[in-house]
Amino acid sequence: MNTVELIEALNEIAKEKGIDKDYIFTALESALVSAYKKNYGTAQNVKVVINRENGDIHVYAQKKVVDDVKNSLLEISLEDAKNINPIYKLDDIVDIEVTPKDFGRVAAQTAKQSVIQKIKEAEREILYKEFVEKENDLITGMVQRKEKTKEGNKYNVIVEIGRWETVLPPSEQMPNDAYNQGDRLKFYITEVRKTGKGPDVVISRTHPGLVKRLFELEVPEIFNGVVEIKSIAREAGSRTKIAVHSRDENVDPTGACVGPKGIRVQNVVNELNGEKIDIVKWSKDPAEFIANALSPAKVISVEVNEDDRSAKVIVPDYQLSLAIGKEGQNARLAAKLTGWKIDIKSESQAKID
Repeated sequence: MNTVELIEALNEIAKEKGIDKDYIFTALESALVSAYKKNYGTAQNVKVVINRENGDIHVYAQKKVVDDVKNSLLEISLEDAKNINPIYKLDDIVDIEVTPKDFGRVAAQTAKQSVIQKIKEAEREILYKEFVEKENDLITGMVQRKEKTKEGNKYNVIVEIGRWETVLPPSEQMPNDAYNQGDRLKFYITEVRKTGKGPDVVISRTHPGLVKRLFELEVPEIFNGVVEIKSIAREAGSRTKIAVHSRDENVDPTGACVGPKGIRVQNVVNELNGEKIDIVKWSKDPAEFIANALSPAKVISVEVNEDDRSAKVIVPDYQLSLAIGKEGQNARLAAKLTGWKIDIKSESQAKID
């Protein structure tokens, strides 16, 4: 490969990979400095310059201008420097060309190894930046395969996200998802870490942020800030409670989230493979908020204790099991949603107490 072909190849690679071509040239120049020292065994301070237009390669020995030369490989006298160019003065650095005649051959060999390495590094960096911008956001991925974990009865799911593959571990999987090869699902990116092998993209199907982002996609009023999601409590694959508030008194926050004929919330439910979603109205009044959070159960009264953030809730006898929920789920999610400890009693129990 001659120098012109080298330039054409580097320009093409840079364009195809979306990499700054100056990054590749600078990296190649650094690699050629090492190649020069290795092949020509000098202890000089050298620099290599590649002409970006025609590919010409020049090697320069860099020498410091001094009064008394003690090391001719690193220093040059002021008199000799001025013979090269009268403008030089003490402590300046003089570039003296020392390009070997056969350096093109060395350059070609070095270029191939260096460029391949630097392209991989640049691609990893581009991918990292691409994913780190999506941290705490949604990404659509395609299930590639399942791999058994060390436990044996659990699987890691390998997911293709754009030009990259990542792992969805058992802890981030929804129990009601099948994860069949070719399934296209939305995932929540919880974290992006930089590693030597490329970005480590941590994705989840269980994170409450997934529900929040899905509602932002479906509900324009949330996306534009008119309706605000105040809190989310989720037991992934089973049930989620979401508390919403409207900044505009003319906009019903729960109605906006449900959508015409329930289409908006249904789209979220479909993406979550049937997970139930309760949309409740947030209130700055703790008693009102707690009563709303226990929906769909009806509440008679709520007595709050601000000191320990606890609340005693009275419900009709026939609503007790609904308020508590199956295996205590409704009460548990309501407590998580509001941040209050909730003690639920039926009307009959309250009278006995």
